Amino acid sequence: MKLPPLLVHVAVFIGAALVSVYSAAADARLAEPDSARQRELVHIVRQDCGSCHGLTLNGGLGPALTATALSDKPLEGLVATIIGGRPGTPMPPFRGIVTETEAQWIVDQLRRGFPPDTGLPAAQALN
Repeated sequence: MKLPPLLVHVAVFIGAALVSVYSAAADARLAEPDSARQRELVHIVRQDCGSCHGLTLNGGLGPALTATALSDKPLEGLVATIIGGRPGTPMPPFRGIVTETEAQWIVDQLRRGFPPDTGLPAAQALN
């Protein structure tokens, strides 16, 4: 049985698209910050973000950053807020301080219930 050429082309296209999506997802998982950077990011969120959102992240000048408060917010919007800030509000941009991948990691951690600050890694704590 010979398949119609159009069907073969569509099947190849769909297969290539699935491989591309799977590869991109695998790359995103691999891009997770290393443990030292994760500690830095936790410290940044607890100290810098906490100054407006509350040290327990339950809200203050800025809204709460708890898992419940963020559960219905789109990932892309939260990442954009971290990277670009919110013009016209006190929310500053963190571009240059965190990467987009790190912002995604932060949002993921906030949605899981953010870990406690265990301090900066030893090498940075001395600076």
